[in-house]
Amino acid sequence: MLTDRRSTTAANHRREPKFLLAPFERRALPWLAQRLPKWVLPDHLTALGIVAALAIGASYALSNESSIWLWVASALLVVHWLGDSLDGTLARVRRIERPRYGYYLDHLTDALATVAIGIGLGLSPYVLLAAGLIVVVVYLVMSINVYLETQAFGRFRLGYGLLGPTEARVALIVLNVALALGVGLDFQLAGVGLTVLDVVALGAAALMVVLLAVRAVGNLRELAIDEPSARVVNARGG
Repeated sequence: MLTDRRSTTAANHRREPKFLLAPFERRALPWLAQRLPKWVLPDHLTALGIVAALAIGASYALSNESSIWLWVASALLVVHWLGDSLDGTLARVRRIERPRYGYYLDHLTDALATVAIGIGLGLSPYVLLAAGLIVVVVYLVMSINVYLETQAFGRFRLGYGLLGPTEARVALIVLNVALALGVGLDFQLAGVGLTVLDVVALGAAALMVVLLAVRAVGNLRELAIDEPSARVVNARGG
């Protein structure tokens, strides 16, 4: 029997956090939310997250002047994690959820934050602008796929495999520290000056494309079983 998914809305999805740091976040975020002052509201945290993202992008651009800004970007990545991750948790802890409002606002600000950080990286001396934009485009396509899955299946799987937004922030912080300490090595490839971070960015984009393709194929197979074509239905009936 076919499953009727028409009553499932994107806002009333089932969350399925399975990425590497999800167990830590399941414990840490409610603990932090319960200790926030009463005057702090989810919208305040959302605003904090987007301001932090814009500041991260600016810090990467300012790293042309001094590598100290890499340390600033790393600290702001922690602030961004708090704002981006705690807003929904705070709403759930206080039982003041607004599912459709939160779903729309959260994913809109996520897209803006991704663009701000990616362009900031591209304007830094450590990543080619083209490499930064490639990562932004691939990440946004992956995000769109997550939203489509939420609508089609009623489940929200933000991470791909063991990798999610928090893991991406941790990776950026590690790379920031390495570059600030002078570990980033410059080299030439076909006459183009590159850094280790360029290679990491392009490698990450390639990996994301593979993960997206694997997941999309799996989704289409599941949907094909759930909603077989007329040819398949007729063959079964015959």
